[in-house]
Amino acid sequence: MIKPNPPIAGHYDSVSVFIERRRTTAYLGLGSNMGDRAGFLKRALKALQAEQGVQIVRCSSIYETDPYGPVEQADFLNMTAQIETLLPALALLKKMQTVEADLNRTREVHWGPRTIDLDLLLFGQERTYSEVLSLPHPEIARRAFVLKPLAEIAPHLVIPRENHSVLTLWQNLNEEEGVRLWKQNNGAGEFGLFES
Repeated sequence: MIKPNPPIAGHYDSVSVFIERRRTTAYLGLGSNMGDRAGFLKRALKALQAEQGVQIVRCSSIYETDPYGPVEQADFLNMTAQIETLLPALALLKKMQTVEADLNRTREVHWGPRTIDLDLLLFGQERTYSEVLSLPHPEIARRAFVLKPLAEIAPHLVIPRENHSVLTLWQNLNEEEGVRLWKQNNGAGEFGLFES
């Protein structure tokens, strides 16, 4: 094989390329307030775990929370998950939106009821702001239903832009009412929460 202007002089019988993909730690928020709420959380986690390049590392307990926003609706079940991924942030977001669509998520009413809601909260230390994706999630420091479960799995994680740990943000929020433990994570793996 002869390559014009090779970076290393010489003649070689074969040439190969080694590609190393970097794993990124990301944190997701999951919520449901329609139908089998826990079932939708479990199905979303299983669908994400089945995606190539996504591995669920840790899940919080499940919390029942008052609905956020002005729309009258049922209480939510919320949780957070830590994942490792080979995907770039935008590709991960698109996979999450596909999972939402597969689980019959509709977007007819802002802050309205939903079978499943998947939010990309943090993606490594990435900071990005666009109409499609903002990281860290712009409301992360003001939402008790995100901070409580996130403080359970990553209390000392410092949120980019906020410059405080998740635990400090949770303690400073002072909005513990409206966030109730629904099912404790007993450490039996990412799907142990959903066993009877």
